[in-house]
Amino acid sequence: MHIFDPIALAKHYVALSNAHDLALIKVLFDTEATYHSEFFGEYRSVDAIHAMMIEFFGRFSDAHWEVSQYRNIGNDGAEFTFIMTGTNASTGKRIERHGLEQIFFTPNGLIKHIAVCKPES
Repeated sequence: MHIFDPIALAKHYVALSNAHDLALIKVLFDTEATYHSEFFGEYRSVDAIHAMMIEFFGRFSDAHWEVSQYRNIGNDGAEFTFIMTGTNASTGKRIERHGLEQIFFTPNGLIKHIAVCKPES
């Protein structure tokens, strides 16, 4: 029996993402975590994921995720649909992306895998 709530952990991850707190986000991940995004590719290990996030937040310094509902999906996971908005620093272009994110946790509540899908997937 786990003492954590995947939905509460997912909400915490999104809140830290909206605060752009990369140091606190990094400690949420298991060292061997994986991250697959249909927008940005695949990353293996907390260090690779952290490097990707540094680059992402450098490109979208005003990135914000709006989430209306979180769902427990079993297997120690939670999912949510999101709208991510931000301005691409290199082009000045404002973007809006819709997607579905699934986050799975280890038995001790660390993120072991994130899957980000485009809406049509």
